[in-house]
Amino acid sequence: MGFISFAGRVLFASVFILAAWQEFNDFGVDGGPAAKVLRPKVNVLTNHITSKAGVHVPEIQIKHIVAASIALKGIGGVLFIFGSSLGAYLLILHQTIITPVLYDFYNYDVEKKEFVQLLFKFMQSLALMGALLFFLGMKNSIPKRLVKKKNPKAKTV
Repeated sequence: MGFISFAGRVLFASVFILAAWQEFNDFGVDGGPAAKVLRPKVNVLTNHITSKAGVHVPEIQIKHIVAASIALKGIGGVLFIFGSSLGAYLLILHQTIITPVLYDFYNYDVEKKEFVQLLFKFMQSLALMGALLFFLGMKNSIPKRLVKKKNPKAKTV
């Protein structure tokens, strides 16, 4: 059972690790293609927050967001392989932050092709978060193995 669990964690984390590796290789000076995709979506989000809440969102460089995403996916994925709850929490943090920004299906009309594609990817991302939450729930529900205490030998008189 231990090997099967390990193999499952490796396969699951490979999604995040390979994505982090690809983004790292393409990062360059400006954040690479990930920054180009993320920039308009972050602009829409900041404009929405500013107009609805009246709060000024501080300027954040997109390459820093991409670098943080790479770090969360890479470190979280490696830690997750070894069964660490911290790795699962890092991956959940990444998914929680990036999913509604990257897959903003709610900004598109239902009849548009982009709506269906973004909704599908959004749901896949939710499924990944569900699997991570399941992992954490199962990890926390299994009682720790109790160390057997040796009973002291009775003294013979």
